[in-house]
Amino acid sequence: CPPNAQELGRATWTYLHSVAAYYPEKPTRKQQKDMQSFLRIFSEFYPCKPCAKYLVKELKEHPPQVETKSALSNWVCQLHNEVNARLGKPIFDCSKVDERWRTGPPNGFCD
Repeated sequence: CPPNAQELGRATWTYLHSVAAYYPEKPTRKQQKDMQSFLRIFSEFYPCKPCAKYLVKELKEHPPQVETKSALSNWVCQLHNEVNARLGKPIFDCSKVDERWRTGPPNGFCD
């Protein structure tokens, strides 16, 4: 069966946070432009049409911050938190994005 909206959302956020976590700390102008293009195209073809419409609007109102890895990771986290707030879900501490999506917890144990 195709994923439902919740499954698709979880997979999407994992993917976007992971892409941001591995984005270069000092991206070239081309990499910055490519990331902006990727996010625009990603939003246009996202399978959940109401979600895609929201993302397109957010990209216009709050353009992606692609100057550094930290800026992009924070931008994705803030976007995710806006969606979580709309859905009544918990807000994530954006200071922990690297630990969550790149380095893992200091003790090495992931739930």
